[in-house]
Formats: sequence, C-alpha cells, structure tokens
Amino acid sequence: MITISVGLSLLVSFIFSELTSLLTGGLISGGYLAIYVNEPGRIVMTLVAAIVTYFTIKLLSNFIILFGRRRFILSILIGFIFGWLVSLIYTSTLNFSLDLDLRVIGFIIPGLIANDMYKQGIFKTIICLSIVTLLVKFFLILIYGVI
Repeated sequence: MITISVGLSLLVSFIFSELTSLLTGGLISGGYLAIYVNEPGRIVMTLVAAIVTYFTIKLLSNFIILFGRRRFILSILIGFIFGWLVSLIYTSTLNFSLDLDLRVIGFIIPGLIANDMYKQGIFKTIICLSIVTLLVKFFLILIYGVI
C-alpha cells in the first residue's frame, strides 16, 4: 500500500502544483501522511518537527549562506535530527505512559515539508499538504476500500 500511496502522492502533488503553482511540502509527503490519517498524533508531531526545522533554517540563514541545494540538504538533515530525537524520547520515556503515538512520520518528511515552508510560508504549505493528503487518502479508499 505504501508504494501505491507514494505513487498517488507524486501524481496528485504534481497536478496540484501545476494547477495552483503552490508547493505541497514535498511530492511524497502527502502519500506518507495519507497512510497515517487515522493517527493524528503522528501527523501533528511531523508538522511540529517541520516547523521547528523551518525556524532553525531561518535562524541559521542569518549566519550561513543558505539557498538551493545547500538549504534543501540542511533542511533534510535538521528534519532528520529532530525526527530522530522525537522518536528517541518517545521510545525511551513516553511509550509506556501514553496511548497516543507521537513519533514523527518518516525521517526525511519533516525536512521536505520545511523546505517548502521556507519557499512559500508555513500556512500555505500546511493547507496544500492537507489537500494533497486527503486526496491521496480518498484514492486509497477507492482502491483498497478501507479507511
């Protein structure tokens, strides 16, 4: 199902971007988030990690020249580190006390989202990512018949 979800995300994100000229938080992000629609805690933590990554990149851009590939790779790296730290904290301390799964979805997804947030803003990116995620989930329901 993950392969179909990512493929649908590539297609839906591409069409959405062409029609609206807006970025969707990475072409594959909507597919991964669509798989976890029933786990809102993971989606929220992924977005929190992306926003923290975004602000970290904004802060670092005051001291380092960041554009293009350098900013993209640094976004992925910082998103990876925050996602890893959240998973480490969750698995070592919180998983026995909470019924809610608060891990980050994937390790590169926060960085992809943060990179697009840097280009067009947090609000626009989250709205576009939400639309693509729900469209991919809708198509997954049509294909697999499960929610």
